[in-house]
Amino acid sequence: MRILLVNPNMTQGMTDRMFTIASAIAGDRAEIVPLTATRGFPYIASRTEAQIAGEIALEMIAEHREGADVAIIAAFGDPGLAAARELFDMPIIGMADAAVHTAALLGGSFAVVTFTPFMNRWYEDCIKATGLSSRSRGVRSAAEKPIDVASVRDDAREELIALARDAALKDGAEVIILGGAPLAGLAPEIAADVPALVIDPISAATCQALAVAGLAPGLDYSTRATRPAPKSSVGLAGPLRALIAGDV
Repeated sequence: MRILLVNPNMTQGMTDRMFTIASAIAGDRAEIVPLTATRGFPYIASRTEAQIAGEIALEMIAEHREGADVAIIAAFGDPGLAAARELFDMPIIGMADAAVHTAALLGGSFAVVTFTPFMNRWYEDCIKATGLSSRSRGVRSAAEKPIDVASVRDDAREELIALARDAALKDGAEVIILGGAPLAGLAPEIAADVPALVIDPISAATCQALAVAGLAPGLDYSTRATRPAPKSSVGLAGPLRALIAGDV
C-alpha cells in the first residue's frame, strides 16, 4: 500500500514530523511518501491562503498519483479536499475531516484548539463541512503573537494546555483536537494535562487512510457522476492539466 502525505505548506520540518508520525502508525502496512510544496506559503493560516494552497495540493497529487492507493492532504484546514475527491480516482483524506470524524467516534462533543486566532473562522468552516457542527464546542486559539512554526509547539505549549483544559471544563468538550500541522505530535505529550481525550490530526488521518485504502480495490471510480467533464486549460502544471483534460 502506498500513501501520499501531501503537505501544501512549504515548511519541510512540518512534513518531516508528520512523516515520522504517519510511518510509525503505518508500520509495514504501507509506504508513506512525503511531499512538501515548493511554492506558496511557509504555513497556511487563512481561507485566502488555503484557496491558493488547494490548487497546489491538486498539482502535487496529480504529479505523484501513479502507484498511489490513497492521499492525505496534510494541512489541518484541508485545502483542496473537496476538489481532490471530485477529480482523483483514489481516496483522499483530509486532516481536519479525519480528526473531526474520529472525535465524533470517541465522544459526544469536541473542540478544536489552535495556536493563532487567524484560523478560527476557517476551522469553523471545516467543522461545518463535516456535517458535525452540532457536536462542536467551538474553536479556541492562543493570543495573537509572532509565530515561528518550527517552535510553536514549545512556545505555545502551556497556553495550548490551558485552552484545552478550558474547552473541556468550561465548554464541555469530551475530545480536543489540536488544529494545525505545526502541532503534529503534541497531543500525546500533553494528554495527561487535559481532562479530555486529545487527538493528533495526522494520526487520525493516517489511521483513516489505512482503513479506506483497504476498500479502494473494490471501488469503481469510473461510475462516478460527479467527475468533471474533460476540459482544456492554460497555465496549470502539466500532470494536473492533462488529468483535467482527460488525457490520462
